[in-house]
Amino acid sequence: MTQAMAPSEREALLNRLRTAAATSAAQGENWPLLLADLLGGVEATWQESAEVCADAAWQARSIGRSALLFLDPQEIARHDDLTRARALRHLYLNGLRYDFRCHSIESLLGTLASPGRHELDCYTRALRAFALLAQSNSRGYTLMEEVLAQAGDHVKTLHVLLHGLWLAHGLAGRERAMFHILGRKAFADRVDPIALFREATAHRGLGRYAQALAAIDEAVEHLPPAAVNVHADFVRERCLIIAIHEMRDRYLT
Repeated sequence: MTQAMAPSEREALLNRLRTAAATSAAQGENWPLLLADLLGGVEATWQESAEVCADAAWQARSIGRSALLFLDPQEIARHDDLTRARALRHLYLNGLRYDFRCHSIESLLGTLASPGRHELDCYTRALRAFALLAQSNSRGYTLMEEVLAQAGDHVKTLHVLLHGLWLAHGLAGRERAMFHILGRKAFADRVDPIALFREATAHRGLGRYAQALAAIDEAVEHLPPAAVNVHADFVRERCLIIAIHEMRDRYLT
């Protein structure tokens, strides 16, 4: 089914799945199980599952319907259908990611990656790298490079890695690693507001305040008008850049 459809038709199909999940979440139903069944029914690739599940998990969380409220991690671990199990995994792990529950991600993936189980897909391994990087664990770099070698320019996977680096504190090489990812072809057009937001953070970490301010202003220009909460994060980053810059100027002059 995946190969028989034109890319535009396939994307339209995935959008219908997104809409079905959003409707189910708004009605208080077990939307993660519904979405996993739908993704299994269309034989979604790991890339498609990542794209749909990351968006659905974020949107449901924003209305108080986090995937964590509906899914049992034990159920994810024992599901027999690989496509559905992968979707449930993507949904639950993104729920943990958006809540910054890095230890929980490590614990769950330690169980799922036990001997005898099927190999974890690239996006799931990216989420594991996220958990390590977000805790400033340098072991995350090794896994990050393995993921990058397989992920290519899959944007959702790259964003997971950037998210982990953004959360890291005091991790040597953090900013260099962020620019390594941001330099990929997927972000070459410089219209992705979240990527520009991460770029601003990386510049700030290196003391490049003019570049940081330019990046965050560019990010705001590309942010959708309805993204109110994200806009607030961007404004906080802009204020932080200015405050640190002014403080350094005051004490170094």
